[in-house]
Amino acid sequence: MNIQEYFARISYNESRKGADLQTLTVIFQHHIQAIPFENLSMHCGETIKLDLQSTYDKIVRKKRGGWCLESNHLLFWALQELGYDVCILGGNSYKPAERAYTAEINHILLKVVIEGNSYIVDAGFGGAYQAWQPLMLISGKDQPQIPGIFRFMEDNGTWYFEKVKRKHYIPEQSVPFTDTPELGNIRKIYTFTLEPRHINDFQELNTYLQVSPDNILQKKSICSLQTTEGLYALVGWTFTKVKYNYMEDVDLVQITTLTDEEVEKTLKDKFNIVLENKLVP
Repeated sequence: MNIQEYFARISYNESRKGADLQTLTVIFQHHIQAIPFENLSMHCGETIKLDLQSTYDKIVRKKRGGWCLESNHLLFWALQELGYDVCILGGNSYKPAERAYTAEINHILLKVVIEGNSYIVDAGFGGAYQAWQPLMLISGKDQPQIPGIFRFMEDNGTWYFEKVKRKHYIPEQSVPFTDTPELGNIRKIYTFTLEPRHINDFQELNTYLQVSPDNILQKKSICSLQTTEGLYALVGWTFTKVKYNYMEDVDLVQITTLTDEEVEKTLKDKFNIVLENKLVP
């Protein structure tokens, strides 16, 4: 495994100044704009292995994406190689339909400490809840970014991560809408604690997600990628293109339903993914 090969994969060719915040931010942005959040392996009959070599071969050499366990694990390795003080944390994601956080840890995120300040770096949430820059680990402070306003709230050692939602404008519809199963404009994303984890703590979860029929990753094939303006998302046969802040506090959302042939073409054209096995969306 070679850090230069990883840099080529994320199209990062700037000179490194050291393990500082600016370099971290640029590498992070290159990572999320090059490596899609995707679970396509599950829908191609492939097994997802949770060891660094497999993840590296899949994402760097085969130019695939991965889900949080893979993408953040690869980023963890890269940041360690570059001399960052980085550790793995475990998160419990929010399920809007149940209005509750999962009982078990089902997400991986990273904490990076630079000059005594802690930052949360998470390249593996995908979609509209993907931050574009490292977030300072501080409770109750609004942190505006292009995708929206993010913030952490801390309560008795548990940290809550949330985002302020914006309205959506969909050209085919005359009224802007917001996807709000819950009231208000705050979207809860996940909770976490600062207890350091090891990648092996997630082996069981990695297996479970691939066999449990009731999780969203089993039910839907998902591929999303951050762009310079917003994001692309392919869920099943539905392709969505989002442009952030198209109007004041409104995101432009364009939705297309694809045929099987178009799914393959879209994966190649928009996500730079060519699958070895047949995808069943």
